[in-house]
Amino acid sequence: MPVASLSSSEIETYLDALWMEKGLSENTLAAYRRDLSHYAEWLEKRQRSLLGSSAGDLQGYLSWRSQQQRSPRSTARFLSCVRGFFRYQVREGRLSVDPSLDVDSPKLGRPLPKSLSEAEVESLLAAPDLDLAIEFRDRTMLELLYACGLRVSELVGLQVSQLGMNQGVVRIIGKGGKERLVPVGEEALGWLQRYLAGSRRELLDNRPSEAVFPSRRGSQMTRQAFWHRIKQYAARAGIRSPLSPHTLRHAFATHLLNHGADLRVVQLLLGHSDLTTTQIYTHVARQRMKDLHAEHHPRG
Repeated sequence: MPVASLSSSEIETYLDALWMEKGLSENTLAAYRRDLSHYAEWLEKRQRSLLGSSAGDLQGYLSWRSQQQRSPRSTARFLSCVRGFFRYQVREGRLSVDPSLDVDSPKLGRPLPKSLSEAEVESLLAAPDLDLAIEFRDRTMLELLYACGLRVSELVGLQVSQLGMNQGVVRIIGKGGKERLVPVGEEALGWLQRYLAGSRRELLDNRPSEAVFPSRRGSQMTRQAFWHRIKQYAARAGIRSPLSPHTLRHAFATHLLNHGADLRVVQLLLGHSDLTTTQIYTHVARQRMKDLHAEHHPRG
């Protein structure tokens, strides 16, 4: 059997085990598959195999990544992935030594998440044309995204059964299948009610669908399609701040903290399993306070 086929089989066996043990999302598993497959292909060109790779091979691959100007963050993700792979092989008795043990991770800074000001969020929310059913849908999605701090994947995958309209909450199934209840807020709830009673029915045209936010064809939207539409609305609103798929999620967290929310409450709303993941937003809020002080204090 060719080396590539062996590597593919080893990778899929590991990912199946990982899914069973940790219940990782499809997106995370796909990223791990890409990282391991790319390393396996690099090894194959050098007549090496994935299970036969050494610490020297790993160092060589990391050096190659550096020459290709791959970011330290993506390299750190690869190392985390490959370490898990080798630990699994040692545990299963396929390897006696983990070749990644003596390989150091790249040093990472802690970049602040990109966010939007409250005025920019208002401009973005006002960008869709409400006379068009498809854009009324998008306005409702933007309202819900900002009101609840959802991940884009959580938003586009939302099902009707997850809506608690009477209670004013949505039941979100996040990473690893973990569930959380998120309050919607009166403004976003009003948009959602009007959308469900009007534009959604127009979009579906009597076609059955459980998707809260269906595409024109009645199927579930993709993350990429919605993200493309967000960028169109940002351009329409004249927003020149850099955007990412998490921009409104970051704005949700930052604006809550700016208005005095407790960090642990924000952690629960975002669905972070570890408070340290949420703590990065305290730096954003602190910087915002410094900027306001410098701008408005007579001795700033």
